[in-house]
Amino acid sequence: MNKNRTEADWIKNRIKIDQIEKYSPSGKDFIDDQKILGLISSMKDPDPSQVKDILAKSLSIETLSLEETAILINVTDQELLLRMQEVAGEVKKKVYDNRIVTFAPLYLNNICVNNCLYCGFRKDNAQLKRKILTQEEIVKEIEVLAGKIGHKRLIVVFGEALPTDINYMKESIKTIYSVKVKTKNGVGQIRRVNVNAPALSIEELKVLQEVGIGTYQVFQETYHHQTYDILHPKGTIKNDYRWRLYSMHRALEAGIDDVGLGALFGLYDWRFEVMGLVAHSLELERVFNIGPHTISFPRLEPAASAEYTQNSKYKVSNQDFEKLVTVIRLAVPHAGMIITARESAEIRRKVISLGCTQTDASTKIGVGDYSLNKSDQDKEKQQFLLGDTRSLDELIREFSERGYITSFCTAGYRCGRTGECILSLLKSGQEGKFCKLNAVLTFREWLDDFASPETKKVGEQVIQREIEEVKKTLPKAYDKLIEYYNRIKNGERDLYF
Repeated sequence: MNKNRTEADWIKNRIKIDQIEKYSPSGKDFIDDQKILGLISSMKDPDPSQVKDILAKSLSIETLSLEETAILINVTDQELLLRMQEVAGEVKKKVYDNRIVTFAPLYLNNICVNNCLYCGFRKDNAQLKRKILTQEEIVKEIEVLAGKIGHKRLIVVFGEALPTDINYMKESIKTIYSVKVKTKNGVGQIRRVNVNAPALSIEELKVLQEVGIGTYQVFQETYHHQTYDILHPKGTIKNDYRWRLYSMHRALEAGIDDVGLGALFGLYDWRFEVMGLVAHSLELERVFNIGPHTISFPRLEPAASAEYTQNSKYKVSNQDFEKLVTVIRLAVPHAGMIITARESAEIRRKVISLGCTQTDASTKIGVGDYSLNKSDQDKEKQQFLLGDTRSLDELIREFSERGYITSFCTAGYRCGRTGECILSLLKSGQEGKFCKLNAVLTFREWLDDFASPETKKVGEQVIQREIEEVKKTLPKAYDKLIEYYNRIKNGERDLYF
């Protein structure tokens, strides 16, 4: 970091106008508020036959149009809603089989130059205890996450601030990848670092690509222009709607193949936000032939010194939350869908059956809290409060009891199955074949290295069912799978297809 830079100079030079105008030369972006609102209001009482045709398109793993999405949003007939949920589950099964991917969020700092009205990290929150992890402190966090809990994937979260600029990001990610911890039978290590970060320039994104990040996430928060402007005060970096909106365009141009979209549901009408996410996905497919690798849909939660979290008139009910998850699964059928520990255990169980494919566990969102082994939630350190604080072991035991296999596979990213390649494989159903094999291998690793006796017992039952299914459906891969499987049981690690 250039120590001579002031924060004011840094803020002034954050937004690169030319990197907005190259995608939006007319000054108008691809989110048309009036069109979206018009579609939502004009598609009332959809014809059941039309809905069934749309569901058939979802089952063919094609992204729905905005018009088709608006029709699904407007379904109120209970039988049709039930059918939508059934098809959402079928789509998930077709693309992702019965796998669940787990990860942990790792907050490296809680300082930020922005002042978002709904965020506990907002600059004007005097209650928050500010902290930036040093590289040594990051090592301690990873020793717990990779060495004691058993995570292989992280979503690393950065606030927008001069001390945590691209140089800090780069060094932190290199540190995370470097940590190896001896476990019961092997070595614990983070194999994929996804990043939830501020909107970055193409030049900065190339740095992240070179250091080997996985998915780059930037949530638009709300796609509604007027609401966005109100919630992100003028004079802050984040107030620039288009700079944030075109983050994914810049990432793909910089060579980051996997990008993650998201909206914070509760800031504006959930129906509009779903339409915004679909519009964003369609735009990326149109320009780059690559849709989002993941879509996230966190709900607004209470945050210290952020009254909007308490007073928003757009809070999403559980019933509407289940519906929006269903519609997103049907509208963008190839995308991974992330449900987080913001939600209660009950809600997470429900929406995983509706289409969610990734979730976190053993989650702590206070900066430095993994190594401190804090069991309580500290409003003075956290961005928001969690709804489900169960351990990874507990969650995996539940998944196994429900017939899911927890996958720790990161092979696709290291084998080049990313971007346009992964999109093609997902749409054809081929990626699921690789993933089933690698799920068996990585789950065996985790059970031997980290599982409690109770979880190991039920997990092994799942593995045996999966191996029998491979024998029937992928006979050409069976012998190789058994070879790798036995080598892992004998102590080898990180074998994959």
